[in-house]
Amino acid sequence: MLSVRDIARRVANGEMSAQAALADSERRIEERDGDLRAFAARPETLSPGEGPLAGIAVGVKDIIDTADLPTGMGSSIYDGHQPKADAPIVMALKATGATVAGKTQTTAFAFLDPAPTRNPHDRSASPGGSSAGSAAAVAASLVPLAIGTQTGGSVIRPAAYCGVAAIKPSYGLLPTVGVKPFSWSLDTLGLMAASAGDLGFALAALTGRADLDAPEAALDGLKLGLCRQEFADKPEPACEGALQRISELARQGGAQVLELATPAELAETFHAHGPLQNWEATQALAWEYANHRDELPPKLRAYLDEVRTTTPQDYDAARAASRRGRQAAERWFGEADLVLTYAAPGEAPETLASTGDSKFNRLWTLLGTPCLTVPLMRGPRGLPVSFQLVGRFGDDARVIAVARALERQILMPG
Repeated sequence: MLSVRDIARRVANGEMSAQAALADSERRIEERDGDLRAFAARPETLSPGEGPLAGIAVGVKDIIDTADLPTGMGSSIYDGHQPKADAPIVMALKATGATVAGKTQTTAFAFLDPAPTRNPHDRSASPGGSSAGSAAAVAASLVPLAIGTQTGGSVIRPAAYCGVAAIKPSYGLLPTVGVKPFSWSLDTLGLMAASAGDLGFALAALTGRADLDAPEAALDGLKLGLCRQEFADKPEPACEGALQRISELARQGGAQVLELATPAELAETFHAHGPLQNWEATQALAWEYANHRDELPPKLRAYLDEVRTTTPQDYDAARAASRRGRQAAERWFGEADLVLTYAAPGEAPETLASTGDSKFNRLWTLLGTPCLTVPLMRGPRGLPVSFQLVGRFGDDARVIAVARALERQILMPG
């Protein structure tokens, strides 16, 4: 995969021009995206900017407003829709010198009806969702960086299915203004790249927070807690194997790996994700439902038909459970430095009709905590299987630093 840090270094050192780096991505997209279908729209030419990300071609999920490219939301309802302004995240990209290489395919309104994108490892397997195009574009080395969004598991899960690194930062670290909302209490922007180091480098540039370009942490003496999320059901054996494998590698690096008991409040919070999302989705998509219900894709239409029965009282109870869960999480994270858990239920589904299940991502999205995944191993079908590293709210730099250390353990020979 293309490396954000390596390209930026070579451009800064004069080893290659920013224009040459962009031209390389343009060529890769032209050659490889015909059957991959990671991109929904692209500009005629790519022009370099100036800054730490000069020469970096970026895929931007097609629910994010761009002033010079259409924003289609993955739906015919918005065919040809041209926003008047860039979303703040797009402005941040341009301010760092990065260049939008195109809008990446999304499931319609970032829900469950699959996007046309294919998994680069197996064209008959799901790339995940909803940030399907972003994950596939990085995995296929079309671009070194892509922006996705997560309301349930739409950054971490497709990244795990496609075998790329990804971070869903702490809630609010990246602005969601100019992003089509689904559930404003949950929606979070995220990044996808080749490695944890690339994620830290890009996130630091986009936010102006130098500490996020965190150096590799020392594993020796670190306490990592294992959380199997029993309240969310069981994963496939491959994902349990991945959790055991990363635990073994962490111990080899000197970390202490502990089994963590999950507080009852966190299980209640997991179950609060549904009604919280349901109520907000009916509000966020009220215009589309009222004026274009028959044009909505089948899974989203059926979902909105069903969740209209969610009451304000259901919503208030879910918000109260969320508050209790966040308070419990602060205490719980005191038992370990970071948490290891599943990134997805298993390998990518063997069908293009499904985007997979977000059950192992929802709790962390609701809690607003930083989550990161990096490629780990292959499952029995030869597809990527990963793990998820989770930190307490605001501890993004430590999550990145420890992920870099675990990444080194993964890549060590033998």
